[in-house]
Amino acid sequence: MSGRRKTKILFLCTGNSCRSQMAEGWARALKGDRIEAFSAGTETHGLNPFAVRVMAEAGVDISGQRSKTVADLPTRDFDFVVTVCDRAREACPLFPGRTKIVHAGFDDPPRLAKDARTEEEALGHYRRVRDEIKAFVETLPGALTAERS
Repeated sequence: MSGRRKTKILFLCTGNSCRSQMAEGWARALKGDRIEAFSAGTETHGLNPFAVRVMAEAGVDISGQRSKTVADLPTRDFDFVVTVCDRAREACPLFPGRTKIVHAGFDDPPRLAKDARTEEEALGHYRRVRDEIKAFVETLPGALTAERS
């Protein structure tokens, strides 16, 4: 597949601290041969330490990633932009002509975990969303290209 161009996918959420970071990490780990993955937020909130922790538990290191906005990215030329939260879908910036925007919403782990009584209970929310994002990324890029036709 060396001559084949990778599908460029941007995972977009509000703060680029958790869900989009996990999606980028999964895409790089599971589909790095087929997908060039990016993540960004409509604003930056810093990298969520619980997201880093639960991804490390699953064998994916996202600790070197950083929270960024679309303006911080090296390109805006994506095949697909996947919004992973409703606020990002509503505030999604415009992208060049051929970019297809797809919504795949996931629960917000920090919001779910804010009333947790223990750290382990909080981490449970992050793990569930991590696993849901993994299952979604495993369908890529096929699920997106099927939608395009």
